[in-house]
Amino acid sequence: MKRIGLTVRAMSAIGLLAAVAFATPAMAVEGNAEAAASKKSMCIGCHGIPGYKASFPEVYNVPYIAGQNAKYIEAALNAYKKGDRKHPTMRGIAETLTEQDIADLAAYYAQAK
Repeated sequence: MKRIGLTVRAMSAIGLLAAVAFATPAMAVEGNAEAAASKKSMCIGCHGIPGYKASFPEVYNVPYIAGQNAKYIEAALNAYKKGDRKHPTMRGIAETLTEQDIADLAAYYAQAK
């Protein structure tokens, strides 16, 4: 009787194919502007005032974000959350947000005027 052996490379390929076949794609989080009603209070005090300037950590022109693109807001909040953007107040706030919170706030501000 002849023995059939699999090489490490063949076993790896089989494992990869099985992983791909049974993997489920991650569901994208969809923003809900109405759900942001209870979340926007942490944003509106600075980002809801045209021409507002904050004084921490230095004088900073705060952008008015109503009407901003949702994907941009999501990217900015995620960058603050990861520490890629360095404003300490924004980082502190972003670290408390879930993916759903970020999507909801982005959806809210994208449709706001």
